[in-house]
Amino acid sequence: MIKSFTSYNSNIRGRVIVLFLLFLLAIYLLATSGLTPFAAICMIPAIGLFLFLSFKQQNALFWYIFAMNYFVMGLQRYDYIPVPVTVVTVLPQLLLVMTLIIIPKKGQNSLANPMLLGLLLWTFYLGIQVFNETCGLPVSIGDWLTNMNFYAFYFIFAFVLVSKIINTPENIMRFLRIWAWFSIVATIWAWRQKTFGWDQAELRWLIGGAMRTHIIGGSIRYFSFFSDAATFGCNMGAAAALFYITSLTSKLRKDKILFAITGICCTYSFFASGTRSGLVCFMAGIALYVFLARSAKLTATVLLLGGAFVFILAFTNIGQGNMQIRRMRSAFNTKDASLNVRDLNKQALKKYLKDAPYGMGINIDESRIPRFNKFKVVYETSNDSTYVFFWQRTGIVGVYVFAAMNIIILLGGCFISFFKLQNKACKGISAAICCGFIGIQAGGYANHILLQYPNIILFYGGMAIVYLLPAIEPEYIAYEEKIYTKLEEKKRLKKEQQEKSRVKKLLSWT
Repeated sequence: MIKSFTSYNSNIRGRVIVLFLLFLLAIYLLATSGLTPFAAICMIPAIGLFLFLSFKQQNALFWYIFAMNYFVMGLQRYDYIPVPVTVVTVLPQLLLVMTLIIIPKKGQNSLANPMLLGLLLWTFYLGIQVFNETCGLPVSIGDWLTNMNFYAFYFIFAFVLVSKIINTPENIMRFLRIWAWFSIVATIWAWRQKTFGWDQAELRWLIGGAMRTHIIGGSIRYFSFFSDAATFGCNMGAAAALFYITSLTSKLRKDKILFAITGICCTYSFFASGTRSGLVCFMAGIALYVFLARSAKLTATVLLLGGAFVFILAFTNIGQGNMQIRRMRSAFNTKDASLNVRDLNKQALKKYLKDAPYGMGINIDESRIPRFNKFKVVYETSNDSTYVFFWQRTGIVGVYVFAAMNIIILLGGCFISFFKLQNKACKGISAAICCGFIGIQAGGYANHILLQYPNIILFYGGMAIVYLLPAIEPEYIAYEEKIYTKLEEKKRLKKEQQEKSRVKKLLSWT
């Protein structure tokens, strides 16, 4: 015991000496080199602690990544992140992947599924883009790797991390509940903007150039703490469909209420965003659920309500005094100016890109394309869609490969929901996520939102959950039964307590 106590004291003494030496070095650097080196040295103990906790608490690190992906753009707008965004989002993901390799999580789930196939197909195509010489510029391996990270590795990170961390019924429900609460917070933030106006940071951002796309023809487009109104609206439109469906299929009353409230909040949000694509995202998700639900009653109800909704927007002036409804109604106007501009941009791109089936490439610094190079026009033409964005950089071949990846992921998920799951709640979760996924894809076809935070971790990570469900369905059934047993026990105890109280009251009267 004395030996272990001596050893403990020796370890403490060693750590104190190291910290004291770091402190002296920090003071010296502050005096000789300024604040930045001083801050860097002071961060070393915090980084060490973060690394230690990452290996010990993999779940906690995942939830940090999940939350940071959701709020990072808002935090950056308020200058709460003094470092590049990738430092607080990408590096923790890399760190968590490393910890999972060194200390694998327990679980029977396999990564070998159609979703991985689709992701690898897309990654392989972007990999061979290193040989793309369309623009005739020197290849930059650094630019290629940077773009590989943003265009491919983000998707793989979301797939791997969710597959390996969110592989229990408890974590799946936690994933959905936290997502729901975050969506409610985003709605409250948009309501605050609409009711009380923008704060100083938001005004500064709007004046810096965003006002051009957020105040259009007298219509104000609210963006909450997302990167822009389009990302906010499409995210909320797809999430609305997802949470309405989970509310319908969930067995737990608390979850039903939470998800129903979230669906209502998300509906309010995509209207507040003024993003017409948000409505399309919602409708696409609900339309897919009609197919997956295999219910004639549900189909008839959705067709009736959906038809009435579309008829009101397309053929009447009901609600025309509300600028958000007016903005949504313009989605059915084929003569809308902004829609025509997008068509003109696509026609212009088509002329230039017919000679570039593999696009400009992702292995160059696009901003350095010379003026005399015809692909400078391609780079400078506005890309109002993720698919157009990839058309510019990876060509029509790349668009087909990217679309194939998403189709493989979606069809595999729908097959699981339709044929492989038996439990009602599991089928509801898988169907809801598939519907959210097709919704966000519809948004990505019309707006450049698929690569924006937090869509990848939510919707592609969500699809990873769908592929997990067949393996853990028995575990999910046991989890459900356990919860129901607890609820029944609480009801029984409450009833017994009420009965005892009633008897005691009667005795006191006698």
